[in-house]
Parts: sequence; structure tokens; C-alpha cells
Amino acid sequence: MDILKRIDLNKLPSHVAIIMDGNGRWARRQGHDRAFGHHKGVDAVRTVSEAAAELGIRYLTLYTFSTENWNRPQDEVEALMHLFVETIEKEIPTLNKNDIRLNAIGNIDGLPEINREKLLSTIVQTKNNKRMVLTLALNYSGRWEIIEAVKKMIKDGKSGKLNPEMINCEVISKYMNTAAMPDPELLIRTSGEQRISNFLLWQIAYSELYFSPKLWPDFNKEDFYKAILEYQKRERRFGLTQEQLKFGEQNEDV
Repeated sequence: MDILKRIDLNKLPSHVAIIMDGNGRWARRQGHDRAFGHHKGVDAVRTVSEAAAELGIRYLTLYTFSTENWNRPQDEVEALMHLFVETIEKEIPTLNKNDIRLNAIGNIDGLPEINREKLLSTIVQTKNNKRMVLTLALNYSGRWEIIEAVKKMIKDGKSGKLNPEMINCEVISKYMNTAAMPDPELLIRTSGEQRISNFLLWQIAYSELYFSPKLWPDFNKEDFYKAILEYQKRERRFGLTQEQLKFGEQNEDV
């Protein structure tokens, strides 16, 4: 694949996050119900996860089910929960074959018991894999995560474990669900929508945003590679000027 040859493997984002949008619209265009779209979306998850691992991406986080998704029609939610259980068991051999460790963030305790048990079981069965960490954001909300972090900090402050005067960005990050991984350098959203939808609100402060017109079931390896290439074209300044960056690079060479 020609596009793959253009990717600089020395300038990969270590963490890519994806808002997988468009399953329902894809299904309607095919004349099927929304559940069919979610089934096809699983194929895209497998394809993109393998593409990321093959490239050398260390962390891939997928927005799988938000807290707001509980407000969808009951039959769709039930279909999603059933699909989750069915898929999580089926994918264990693929995860192990590709040396991918499964992880999860969000209010896991709020999931139905069978979903929670299957998820935790799969996490245990893949815990020794080293190639890439695949994180599923389940029953997740960026605002919920920040609220939970604040509660934990207040509790630790009262018990003397945390000095409020010492609170900074680094300390707050340690209270987030994603404390064990770097912030995503690249956030991808499919389906042409251009919004964050309450996803990783704290962590994406300096993420590059990439919006693809493709509906999630149609998003393939080439589309993922295009997003990586676009990321590599961008200059990540973190509030600095171009001159400051160049000066810094010169100093590194001295």
C-alpha cells in the first residue's frame, strides 16, 4: 500500500483516540436497522486495531459506549450490550495473537453484570500482552471522569494524602481514568461530525483533531493511515511560536 510507505515510523503518535461515529447512519443507508450497523462497526474496530498495532502505536482508545448512550431506544441498547458480550469473547484469540492488551475506562460498575464480568475476564486474559494497549471507553463521560477525580482529590485532601497547595495539571492527571497512559496526541472522529461529544475532555487539551467523512463501518486501514499522515504534517507547538521551536531544536543540536 503506497500510503503506508509515506508514514514516518519515527514520528508516530504514541496514543490515538477515536470517536467511532456513524454506525446507525451506515445501517440506514443499507436498508437495515441500527443494530446491523453496530455489528459491522466491530469489523472496523478489528481492522483499525490491527493497523495501529502493526504501525507501532502504543495506545489506542475507542469511544465505545457513552453515559448518554443509555438514552437511546431500549432495543438498540440491549442489542449493543448483547453484541459487546458476543464480541469480547470472540476477540480474545485475536487480541492475544496480535499481542494487544485490553483495558477499559469509564463507570465499569454501572455496566450490566454479565458485560462487566466478560470485560474483566478478557482484561485478565490479555494482561501480559505488550505490543499495544487497546482501551475501551465504556459507560464513559469526560465530565463524569472529571467529577470523579475531584471527589477523590477532596477525599484525599481531607485524609491528609493530598495537599491542596500542591495540585497542578500533573497531579490532576493522576486522578484520571487514563493515569497509566499518555494523553492522546491524535483524536480521530468519523462520519463527518466535528465535535468532541464529552470524550477525554481533560486529556485532549493539546491533541490534534482529525475529522473523517467516512462512516465508522467504512473506515479502513487506508483511512487510518491518512489520519496518521495528516498528523505528521502538523506542527505541534504547545503554545510556543515557530521561532521558539526552531531555537529549541538548535539548542538540542549544540
